[in-house]
Amino acid sequence: MSTARGRRPVTSRMSGDARRVQIREVAAGLFGRAGYRDTSMDRIADEVGIKKASLYYYFPSKDRLLIEMHDEMIELIISSHEARMAAGNASPSELIVGMMTDIVSLQETHPGSLRVFFEHFNEIPEPERTRVLERRGVYEGYLREQLQRGIDAGEFKPLDVRLAVFAILGMANWSYQWFRPGGRATAEQVAREFWTMLSAGIAAT
Repeated sequence: MSTARGRRPVTSRMSGDARRVQIREVAAGLFGRAGYRDTSMDRIADEVGIKKASLYYYFPSKDRLLIEMHDEMIELIISSHEARMAAGNASPSELIVGMMTDIVSLQETHPGSLRVFFEHFNEIPEPERTRVLERRGVYEGYLREQLQRGIDAGEFKPLDVRLAVFAILGMANWSYQWFRPGGRATAEQVAREFWTMLSAGIAAT
């Protein structure tokens, strides 16, 4: 069997947790390249280098793989923001830049899963789709909270918070289409430049 590009070496000594991570990474790559519907469990097992029965031991269905990828992405950015909130008195601007950096950074750490997160949400079956959507809503709520906090403190001028959320997430989320690790800007630099454009505008004064 040929080794897929970027595949982790297969080893019978791999722990259960490590194997699950490996399977998610391989599946994310396949979903991103071939599409969710056109990727079979047989192909995932073949790419990982394990038997199909072993794949089903870790993930009883392709849906479960998709659900866990979405859970991982949203919980990573939620927990990161909550850790910053708990760490001290960061300003709304600093916290928003941090939230944007977290999203862009996922293209460095979880590129395949991030594409799946944005492009295959509608493939998640109910009731899991509603649950995942609620967790996404938690993250958007955190962003609204920081925008309103900045308005109340006089850091931001009065604005339509709902539209501002759409603008911020639109800029950060879409970066997965073009941002590549190792390029001329880091994830944090991209996020800060986005924020400068949003907060200061681009028109000459």
